[in-house]
Amino acid sequence: MVAERQVPNALLVAFGSISVAGLVAWAASVSGARLGGMPVVVGCAVLAFAAQWIAFVPAFVAGTERYYDLVGSLTYLGVTAFAILASDAASPRAILLGVLVAIWALRLGTFLFQRIRADGSDPRFDHIKRNASRFFIAWTLQGLWVFLTLCAALAAITAVEPTPLRLSDLVGLALWTLGFSLETIADHQKRRFREAHPGRYVDEGLWAWSRHPNYLGEIVLWIGVAVIASSTLRGWQWVTLISPVFVTVLLTRISGIPLLEKRADARWGDDEGYRAYKARTPVLIPRPRS
Repeated sequence: MVAERQVPNALLVAFGSISVAGLVAWAASVSGARLGGMPVVVGCAVLAFAAQWIAFVPAFVAGTERYYDLVGSLTYLGVTAFAILASDAASPRAILLGVLVAIWALRLGTFLFQRIRADGSDPRFDHIKRNASRFFIAWTLQGLWVFLTLCAALAAITAVEPTPLRLSDLVGLALWTLGFSLETIADHQKRRFREAHPGRYVDEGLWAWSRHPNYLGEIVLWIGVAVIASSTLRGWQWVTLISPVFVTVLLTRISGIPLLEKRADARWGDDEGYRAYKARTPVLIPRPRS
């Protein structure tokens, strides 16, 4: 009976994800480039989901989550490249956004793939990778994650009449640089700390100021991307500013911080040092110290 209920649930999640992506794609494609009569942004949404569903099949057969994050990162690259090539986007802003997304995806994809190779598995998938419906849902949601995260950039890249670069683009680039630096440094510090102190919580470097500085960097860099894209948005395209909102909600309320905080509490909740670290260190945004 449980398995029978999960199949409709998987189909419902797929339908809901496609519906949300479709509505955002329609909004993003207003006055955007078309390919064979189809809005390029819609093609980007199709590609984002198709890549996950294709990858799901061998992953489920092999019972592995090893390539989940890698496929996600490659999908970012593929979708962005498709948007640029299909819309013949050669504006400075389109190229800038393409380069920023590529740098981020290559860095994060490489880091996550190396991490899972070293760790051997990802605890997020321990109870779902042998269940077809639940594993399918995870891959489907990654397709939605990729598209919604990229939607503001895609609207700007596919703009038929792009605007010249302006001050807001420099502000967005500065935010992206800050966020990318925070995420990269935090990931590096955590990996080095864990190698030197296996089994201990990280409380040094950026982690002494925030319990999740890598997620803070992720949020800030996507805000930067949205700021760069914003000067090209028209009418319904403003809906694509859901991109940084989606990233923030996802990381702070759904799959990121809540899961890690629960796991950390279960592992170190009885450790007096950890409780003190948690009491003095903000969850996300650093605060001045007296």
